Amino acid sequence: MHLPLPRPPHRDDVRIAVAGLLGGLLLWVIGLGMNTGRPLGGAWLLLPLVAMAGLELVRRTLPWCAVAAGTLVLIADQCTTGSLATVLMYTDLVYAAVLYGSPAAARRIPVAAGLLTVAVTLGALAVWRRPEALLIGVAVGLVTFTPAATGVLVRNHRETAAAERLRAEQTALLAEIDRVQAVTAERARMARELHDMVANHLSAIAIHSTAALSIDDAATTRTALETIRENSVEGLAEMRRLIGLLRDAGASEEPAAAPTLDGLGALVDQARVNGLDAELTVTGATTGLPAPVGLAAYRIVQESLTNALKHASPGGVTVELRRSADRIEVRVTSPYGDRDGPRAPGSGAGLVGMRERAELLAGTFEAGPHPAAGRTVWRVRATLPLEPPTPEGEPA
Repeated sequence: MHLPLPRPPHRDDVRIAVAGLLGGLLLWVIGLGMNTGRPLGGAWLLLPLVAMAGLELVRRTLPWCAVAAGTLVLIADQCTTGSLATVLMYTDLVYAAVLYGSPAAARRIPVAAGLLTVAVTLGALAVWRRPEALLIGVAVGLVTFTPAATGVLVRNHRETAAAERLRAEQTALLAEIDRVQAVTAERARMARELHDMVANHLSAIAIHSTAALSIDDAATTRTALETIRENSVEGLAEMRRLIGLLRDAGASEEPAAAPTLDGLGALVDQARVNGLDAELTVTGATTGLPAPVGLAAYRIVQESLTNALKHASPGGVTVELRRSADRIEVRVTSPYGDRDGPRAPGSGAGLVGMRERAELLAGTFEAGPHPAAGRTVWRVRATLPLEPPTPEGEPA
């Protein structure tokens, strides 16, 4: 079993101990003492002086032990001619015990010093019954209570400064976390917008270019090239719109408005041009919707049509939009099964983006195979509330 080694004294404590010892030696050499008529004279005062200087070495590492032992040394010093350096070093031990000691010691030492000062003052008055006895109480207060009170003030100041530094560090950390989260959320939003804007057009380009290369027919090739050109132009326009959204607020060119549900008809018409047998059914008004809800519903329909173009089997694709008093529901169904002919690769980012859009608005999202009328279809269903949920504890 190895006992922990004691910590070496702090360099400032060594300096204080050396300065106190040298000062006491100087006072002894010149013959300057504090007491007269004591039983121990001459060099006896050096013993308390050296002991008090030694205690200064542990004023920071063992403050409570140092002040307790220093009290005994100070009492012993009263039996000699006494040294001012010994008394001053004792006051420093009291100060250090409050400053570096435990919180309990920091509370108890000033109280004990105050009670001791009062007790000595009253005792001196009771014994001598002269006003000069008050000077004894003043001396005791200067040696005990004053350094203890000073230690309390300095300790409180340091603790307050440390708390302020910690609060500033925590505030900076929270600000950095908020910044990182904001950047991450913005990057995710930009990724969803970029994917939803361009994926539909690029998927159509990939499918029709594959068809043009695999089918040796002039009419088919011309139709495919026309579709490719139309999707290229529209994809380029969408990219320019996204670049406009990323411009600085002070840019001279205003970005185009975000798409709304009023454009669903054109979106389904474009899907038909790209080769989908798509139908649109809208129940309820599509105007007056919150902008985030309208944009999310539009993007979910757009991405669902893109996925149907890339992966669906031949057959009809239905798009249903239903608005109720408090929510809007989007359903897109497409044939599910093996597909003949060209298809575009998928990464799954579209499903992730649709789910994120619904969850950001406290809605629900589901996508997967679903039985319908004796066959299996791929169904995308999203429900988006028109109003954000009321936080708990707040009145609705």
